[in-house]
Amino acid sequence: MYASIATAFYIAGILCAIEAVMNTRTAQGATAWSVSLVSFPFVAVPAYLVFGRNKFEGMQETYAARKDEIDGLLEKYETEMSPWRVAIGTGEPWYRALQSISGLWQTRANRVDLLVNGERTFDSILEGIAGAREYILFQFYMIHDDELGRRVQSALIERARAGVRVLVLYDEVGSKGLTAAYLEELRQAGVQVSSFKPTQGWRNRFQINFRNHRKMVVVDGRVGWVGGHNVGDEYLGKDPEFSPWRDTHVRIEGPAAQQLQRVILWDWYWATRQIPEVSWQPVPAPESDTRAMILATGPNERLETASLFFVSALSGAQQRIWITAPYFVPDDAVMKALQLAALRGVDVRILTTGKGDSLPVYLAAFDYIYRLRGLGIRFYAYRPGFLHQKVVLVDDRISAVGTHNFDNRSFRLNFEVTAIVVDEGFAGKMETMFVQDFEHAELIDPEALDQKPFWWRLGVQVSRLASPVL
Repeated sequence: MYASIATAFYIAGILCAIEAVMNTRTAQGATAWSVSLVSFPFVAVPAYLVFGRNKFEGMQETYAARKDEIDGLLEKYETEMSPWRVAIGTGEPWYRALQSISGLWQTRANRVDLLVNGERTFDSILEGIAGAREYILFQFYMIHDDELGRRVQSALIERARAGVRVLVLYDEVGSKGLTAAYLEELRQAGVQVSSFKPTQGWRNRFQINFRNHRKMVVVDGRVGWVGGHNVGDEYLGKDPEFSPWRDTHVRIEGPAAQQLQRVILWDWYWATRQIPEVSWQPVPAPESDTRAMILATGPNERLETASLFFVSALSGAQQRIWITAPYFVPDDAVMKALQLAALRGVDVRILTTGKGDSLPVYLAAFDYIYRLRGLGIRFYAYRPGFLHQKVVLVDDRISAVGTHNFDNRSFRLNFEVTAIVVDEGFAGKMETMFVQDFEHAELIDPEALDQKPFWWRLGVQVSRLASPVL
């Protein structure tokens, strides 16, 4: 019996090695997987089934199952959005490429409000929920059954009992501690609840390394929220270990809220195979003409949309690139874009957390900081508490606020979403926020990392090697 099991593992290792050679993204990854699978199949085969997959399967088949119906809705959506589109020729250099790969457009007639930290963010979201008249689309990577979670639950239940349709979607891994009682209370009140269910379909049962990392709310198709916050007390600064928690969200009113709605509904359709009835009529924000668009990326895409956007935006920078990245583990393309920007004389500043919630990810960042030394790039470690926001400011016009971290997981393994705002007034508010954050941070000297103890430098290198799956 043992001989048969061993033979089966070695055969599986060879088959998986062939698959890795054919499909792994990089030559280094293909080599590492194939050698491990053939040499140590008892460990490598289970690991490869979970971590080796780099494309999320099944969404195309799901779409094909109701293609005519979905195409009809998309046609209606495109028609309704057409008056609010920003023409390709009037956008930034990266806009044409981004529109081609994402299928979404910059829109005008939006109002975008910057929401700094948890109290302001959830006060805004809860106020929006209370004002819902038709429906609420509520999707978060992480929902906790704690004080904030129960406040949110009560608000959603109140609206559901008032006749508002409420949909709640969460990620199984991010919300692994969410209690059955919490979910049942929502369902009893008429709230429709689902997890993302990445493993649907017999071929997809090992898709457990993918996460839906998005955090979004849409009310009545008119107003939306997106950013770095999850639903948990720590995001209000109530975790003694990580307090004060530093994070950022945005509130979007206008046609871009319809783009956010489209993202949520596609995730909901994957999870439930249901197509909810919603309004597809964009409503312009009163007395505001901010340009904005929603960038949704995921491992189901043929191209690496997130990395391509950031590389393009960074490559076009003329004056500054300011980035906040709690998990700074960029890929080679982003590294080169940062190096070239610094060599062009662009003011490049990278703010990361001084207190990590994951030691391997925290340590891995120092390898990339060290490799960017000597170029004039300034690195900062935020000191008061844990910094979790994911924001970018390019020059005096382009801002990004969302869920993307600067790491392999966000670029290739997670479903992510970011609001891109093209507006000088909003960029000015972002600048003020950055300056205040820099004042609460300490400069990191990359050259001084050479003086760290051997065990620390070894930990950095081991963490870097593991960073693609962290």
